[in-house]
Amino acid sequence: MSGPTSDLHAEIRDWMHAEAELLDDGFERKWLETMVSKDIVYQVPLRQTVERARGAGWVDGTYHLDERYGSLETRVARNETQYAWAEDPPSRIRHFVTNLRVREDADGLVRARTNLLVYRTRQDGVVPQMLSGERWDTLRREDGVLRLLERRVLLDLTAIGTHNLSIFF
Repeated sequence: MSGPTSDLHAEIRDWMHAEAELLDDGFERKWLETMVSKDIVYQVPLRQTVERARGAGWVDGTYHLDERYGSLETRVARNETQYAWAEDPPSRIRHFVTNLRVREDADGLVRARTNLLVYRTRQDGVVPQMLSGERWDTLRREDGVLRLLERRVLLDLTAIGTHNLSIFF
């Protein structure tokens, strides 16, 4: 992998900000259709607390979410119906995406690592839910447009104390 040019870094930063804006504003369909590859692999692996000698604590092959385009599309479609009870009224969500690190592979794939904080409030609750972690993204150009090909969200939590996981990271 080579280091990014300042132009590439700026392009990926702007892409990340545009993505966060779409998700925060509830434009899930537009996010899916304009920013996500049909070949997407979207995963949130399960984390456990282990001693350093046993590794980072990720459970191989076990996920909170393990999705492809079809399942993401089904989630988006469900949220567009009157039957999305877990998110009706919808949560208020804010994505804070920081510490962007970008690398471009020889084959043109762009690897981006970011820190993420998702701040969420539901109903009239006074206690917000916060999910923090790191995103490992792979983007590729499809017909000249950057699209999300892979997303691996490494949450800092071992137990997720949120109402549901119907949000997008």
